Amino acid sequence: MPDLTPPGDARRGYAQHEILAEVRRLILNGNLPPGTGLPLREFARVFAVSAIPVRESLQTLIGEGLVEHRPNFGYTVTRLTAAELRELYVARERLESAALAAAVTRAGPEDHRLATESHARLERAVLDDDPAAYHRETRTFHLALVRASGMARLVHMLEYAWNITEPVQPMVHVSAAERAVLHADHSRQLAAFLAGDAGALLAATDRHHARLNQVVAGLPTDLGLFAEPAAPAAEDI
Repeated sequence: MPDLTPPGDARRGYAQHEILAEVRRLILNGNLPPGTGLPLREFARVFAVSAIPVRESLQTLIGEGLVEHRPNFGYTVTRLTAAELRELYVARERLESAALAAAVTRAGPEDHRLATESHARLERAVLDDDPAAYHRETRTFHLALVRASGMARLVHMLEYAWNITEPVQPMVHVSAAERAVLHADHSRQLAAFLAGDAGALLAATDRHHARLNQVVAGLPTDLGLFAEPAAPAAEDI
């Protein structure tokens, strides 16, 4: 277990919402890979609480698609099949494009600043050959672009779909050369966003998504990242 963020009140210890936020952070940052067991007693010991707030947090994360529970197996970090991951990337693509079409015309100086700063962190991750940082900042960059849309429900759906794919950490498993190519797409997206050019932004995003789909299709299937596809039901055979 990596180091935890200290509770807001050291005397009272972790509140339930802090446990939820911390377990979510660990999953999204790749500290708890797909299929990792989440034993209630162990997490209760780590957070120095009873099992109740831990169980409530895990139940919330089930609703977010990050955790699953099976009788006799307990709680585990959700493990997608390769096909499910590809489907989620298609959903992300559609939602992001819809939000960007609105965001580019509504964005103001603060939106431009946040996108530019996020892009700079991506640049640093590429130069440092830091795949974990690159993966983390990719999400921040894309969400910085779409949040300017003002379409809160759509952005929430995009974040939901994006979060479910995070435990796989796709950008960690691609080559430095592939990350550099994807980052060049980000640079074109940022330039179009700052210029308020919706056509150029959507065109750059379409090219980026096409490349992402190729990357996802080529992810290794022998590292335990993916669940096995469900066997067909007897009536389907």
